[in-house]
Amino acid sequence: MSKVCVINVVGLTPGLAEHAPRVSEIGEPRAWKSPVPAVTCTSQATMLTGLAPRDHGIVGNGWYFRDTGEIRFWQQSNRLIQGRKLYEGVDTAKMFWWFNQGAPVRWFATPKPYYGCDGSKAFGIIDKTDCQLTSALGEFPFFSFWGPRAGLPSSQWIAQASARVIRQNRPELTLVYLPHLDYDFQRFPTHETRRVQEVDACAGQVIDAANEIGAKTVVVSEYGLVPVSRPVLINRALREAGWLQVRDGPFGETLMPMESKAFAVADHQLAHLYVNDPEIVSEVRRTVEALDGVDQVIEPGDLELDHPRSGELIALAEPDAWFAYYYWLDEARAPDFARTVDIHRKPGYDPCELFSTSSLRAAARLLQKKVGLRYRMDVVPLDPSLVRGSHGLRGAEGDGPLIIGPDAPDSMTGFKSYIERLLAS
Repeated sequence: MSKVCVINVVGLTPGLAEHAPRVSEIGEPRAWKSPVPAVTCTSQATMLTGLAPRDHGIVGNGWYFRDTGEIRFWQQSNRLIQGRKLYEGVDTAKMFWWFNQGAPVRWFATPKPYYGCDGSKAFGIIDKTDCQLTSALGEFPFFSFWGPRAGLPSSQWIAQASARVIRQNRPELTLVYLPHLDYDFQRFPTHETRRVQEVDACAGQVIDAANEIGAKTVVVSEYGLVPVSRPVLINRALREAGWLQVRDGPFGETLMPMESKAFAVADHQLAHLYVNDPEIVSEVRRTVEALDGVDQVIEPGDLELDHPRSGELIALAEPDAWFAYYYWLDEARAPDFARTVDIHRKPGYDPCELFSTSSLRAAARLLQKKVGLRYRMDVVPLDPSLVRGSHGLRGAEGDGPLIIGPDAPDSMTGFKSYIERLLAS
């Protein structure tokens, strides 16, 4: 069996690849078709299974779990993906790709904080690579992986760790995730080519290691990011219509999905509309379609999203708009977690976590932590107008995702069989 290394350079497009010499030396970039939503979890599940979202069930980065009445984002269980995965039966190293926990791979590393009974959190990773990554490279720079300080160090660490795993373990298949472009491309409307050069250098470290073991390298991306200027506050509209219900309390208002007639799970430029009352589906559609920034509201089957996890309707933003999850009408009643980096508690994706209200406030909160006091890192602004880049729709060919590899497929659904052919050649 041949060896293959897949490098997932998030946000890289055919138009940006000209600024990535190490990646470009592999071959000509080719645009390929992503699922909708074009987001991390859905795209990766499509690549790994060769199936559409209606079949693998990953209908977004998060969705409404109807059996528990909870909205959950960024779940890590591999069992959530339905269908046979690419790495089953292959000696695989899975480096920071999603759905790592419980995956049938030989080696993996994934971010996983520790949670104390008093509500405290300590950052860390699960390292099942046999390479003692933190001993060799130092602690994973968690604050650089997501949040106001997200930037280059996390991708540099992942690249170094992946190169180490490749050289030591010589996997048949290696999957590497480099998220660097995801950060500033959401913070700013212009795409700074320096960021591309930086992540290209990270990819080069992995390419060198893959070359040393004779592995064929394939580069992919999950989506391209586009400039946006209009947040769509879809849940506020549903609340003003009387359909979305909240519970007020000492920590602010909490969305109550099971008590709501309709609510939205916002995920970049797509939102699942869950309508618990069948009699108001048409009215919900008309209300959301009338919102500024909404392009259309359609049936899930129109996007191959007709899976039980999907909403009754799907809202798509206009190209320069995106969906914010906010459901409160008074900022004073926003839940306490809204002002923190809390990817699991928020009932929708929140790119405002990439910004900070004050570095002095953050320093004061860290001081509270160091002296052993209870603290809340409430530094995330409640201003969706700050966000200047998003994704989730199928962009124009030059602005969408790419694949670089010999005889590469033109769709993510063809990726699984493509890598299987490379492994068998």
